[in-house]
Amino acid sequence: MARRNQELFDDIVNITAKFPWWIGIVLAIVAYFTLHPFATMEVAVSANSKDIGAFVGKQLYRTLAMYGQYLLPAAFALGSLFSFFGRRKRNALHDNVATVGLQSALEKMSWREFEVLVGEFFRRRGFSVEETGGGGADGGVDLVVSRGADRYLVQCKQWKARQVGVETIRELYGVITARGVAGGYVVTSGVFTDEALRFAEGRGIELIGGDQLVEMIRTAQTAVPKKNSVAAAKTPSCPQCGSPMVLRTARKGANRGNSFWGCPKYPNCRGTLPA
Repeated sequence: MARRNQELFDDIVNITAKFPWWIGIVLAIVAYFTLHPFATMEVAVSANSKDIGAFVGKQLYRTLAMYGQYLLPAAFALGSLFSFFGRRKRNALHDNVATVGLQSALEKMSWREFEVLVGEFFRRRGFSVEETGGGGADGGVDLVVSRGADRYLVQCKQWKARQVGVETIRELYGVITARGVAGGYVVTSGVFTDEALRFAEGRGIELIGGDQLVEMIRTAQTAVPKKNSVAAAKTPSCPQCGSPMVLRTARKGANRGNSFWGCPKYPNCRGTLPA
């Protein structure tokens, strides 16, 4: 029973940590003031044997409320604390890369922190991020990101010297097909092989190398609108299907290296706009 209670407590903490920190504080206050009246209520003892069942039930509720009025707010408050410091850590990683560059930042960055960085990278582009925990530096799908009804699988590769080959892209494409999601991303601190780049074309998989990741992070940092800005930067809608667009970098052709807005439903929709 104690183990189940601990698991329940941990689940509440983990779920609360996924929300903005202030939500946990509000839930903690609500939980306390909801349970406290039950914890302090008087349970009258009756001599009538028919009322024993009702008495036992009320006494049980009172006992649960006595413990719950402290444990439940504590779980919400702890989750709020994790949310607050988690947000600070994500911001610090993102800002550090923008300042010193990815390679310098990677010297002190674990594979888990690289996943956190990539998650923050997508959050700042309007995606909802679910951290799946792929299971290690090379473990499966690390993030599931979504915008609107579209879901995308993300694999993170914190490889400082190695190139990401076509096998990684094939594996992700197989998972994308099996799950029926809109597409996927592979984000690496290194580079991709030419074969990997060719395979990803036309399959709804976006490949983001280390240099491109730094460029996009720095672009986002400098593009943060000021409070008095006349025109705040907004994510445009696709001119063909109306979906929120994704900032991309051309990998070939006359515009190679230049950023542009592309439709997330590519290759089914090929709408583009200049960045």
